[in-house]
Amino acid sequence: MSSETDLIKLYSSRILALAADIPFLERLENPDASAKKRAPLCGSTVTVDLNIDEGRIVEFGQDVKACALGQASASVVGQNIIGRTLAEVETARDELKAMLTDGQPAPKAPFADLEVLIPAREFKNRHASILLCLEASLEAFKAALQKNCA
Repeated sequence: MSSETDLIKLYSSRILALAADIPFLERLENPDASAKKRAPLCGSTVTVDLNIDEGRIVEFGQDVKACALGQASASVVGQNIIGRTLAEVETARDELKAMLTDGQPAPKAPFADLEVLIPAREFKNRHASILLCLEASLEAFKAALQKNCA
């Protein structure tokens, strides 16, 4: 199979549908914390704003300037991140990274739909873009917890 055929397979209709329907694309007016992450190889960026209450995400906003794979990942994350704890977001990021780099299974629920990105395993230069939303969410979550403890 040629690399062009592999790329066509990678950008499945399901990935493109997720990329076209990203929730929470409005930035929050008064977030507890924000974080911006950038994929160095492709320049994709995701900025996340969030508010937490009692250790859970209660409001979430994101600005996604990424390839279709990063957008699809941000879509799945946005659909499932409200109500999550820091540990749940860390687990999702770790499971997604292991899925991409170590051939591990897709993340467990509630982020199980990230399995749509399994074909991206072969495209290491896309991994950073796929991880952006969860990485930014973790950074913002930790900053919000630190701010609320100060």
